[in-house]
Amino acid sequence: MPYWKLYYHIVWSTKERLPLIQPEFETELHKVIAAKAVKMDAIVYAVGGIENHVHIAASIPPKISLADFIGQIKGNSSHYANQISKEPFNWQNEYGIVSFGEKQLEQIILYIKNQRLHHNEGTQLQFLEKNND
Repeated sequence: MPYWKLYYHIVWSTKERLPLIQPEFETELHKVIAAKAVKMDAIVYAVGGIENHVHIAASIPPKISLADFIGQIKGNSSHYANQISKEPFNWQNEYGIVSFGEKQLEQIILYIKNQRLHHNEGTQLQFLEKNND
């Protein structure tokens, strides 16, 4: 088994940044995202976001390309959301991804877990909010 230590912060938005992630299924949507990532042999540290975008911190094995990983996560979670949402649910095509070191892991996890607070107070870290929308 190969050894790898790769840390990524990924963010993507709903189509046209519409507020499609409703409070009644937000937590479950995040669980679906994490479960799919784990099924793909990733290590998930945090999933969070607000009504129009999602953040994930994960270690993704090098056997899968980042684009394939994100595509499968988005596809699976979109399918889930469409099963329970009152309106059609779609993600935008693009995403943002940055790598970071193990020393930043705790800071990234806290940032993701406190998304609502950061957006309410205007304390977002812009380099972690970029998703090419």
